[in-house]
Amino acid sequence: MAGHSKWAQIKRTKAVVDAKRGAAFTRLGREITVAARGGPDPTGNFQLRTAISKAKAAGVPAANIERAIAKGSGAGAGANQLEEIRYEGYAPGGVAVLVEALTDNRNRTAAELRLAFSKNGGNLGESGCVGYLFEHRSEVILEAIDHPISEDALLESLMELEADGYEMFDDGAVVHGPFTALESLQEGLRQRGWPVQQWGHHWHPLTNVDIADSDTAAQCMRLLEALEGLDDVRSVSCNLGD
Repeated sequence: MAGHSKWAQIKRTKAVVDAKRGAAFTRLGREITVAARGGPDPTGNFQLRTAISKAKAAGVPAANIERAIAKGSGAGAGANQLEEIRYEGYAPGGVAVLVEALTDNRNRTAAELRLAFSKNGGNLGESGCVGYLFEHRSEVILEAIDHPISEDALLESLMELEADGYEMFDDGAVVHGPFTALESLQEGLRQRGWPVQQWGHHWHPLTNVDIADSDTAAQCMRLLEALEGLDDVRSVSCNLGD
C-alpha cells in the first residue's frame, strides 16, 4: 500500500477501543492540554479543535475533555510541564520509525523508548537519522454516512482545494495535502458537503521497506505495538510496506 503500512491504516481508520483505552484517553487528554495553551475556545483555536475532534472520535468523555482544556488554559497545575519531542530509530529489517511524544520527563520517556526498541530487535537512533525519509502532511478522513462517496465528485472538489492526493477505502476516503493546509482543507471539504470525520497531521513515508521474512515482519509489528502502548507516546509512524 503506497505511503502507508497496513498497521498504520488500521490504526488511523478505527476508534481506540482496545484494552488500553484508559492510556489512550490519557494521551489524547495531553494533546488537548497542550493545544489549550493557545486559548480555551476551540472556535478560535484550530489546534484545540483538532485535538478535541480526535478525542471525541475515540470516545473520550466530555468531562475529561473539559478538565484537559482547563489544565492547558491555566486553570490547572502542570500545564506547561508537557513537552513535544520527536524520537527516531530503526525497527528490524531497516524499517524507519518516527515517534512523537508528549512528556513531562524526558529521561523517563527516552529510557522507555530505548527499552522498547532494544527488546524488539530495533534501535533508538539520533535525531535526524530517519526524519528525511518522511514528509509531514495534512490528512482529512471522510466517512460515508448515507451513501458511498463518489470518487468523481470528490476529484472535482479537490481541484478547487489545496489537496495533493487521496485514497479511497470501503466506507470513505482519506484526502492529503501540504502540512500548512490542514485547516483550509478540512473546512473546504466540509463546506462542500463532504462528511469530514477526522483530521490531523501525519508523517508519510517517501519510500517503503518491504520485508519478505515473516518472522522479521512480526517482530516489526511487535515493536510498533510496544511503542504505541507507552503512555508518553502520541503517535508512531513507519515505512513498513506490504
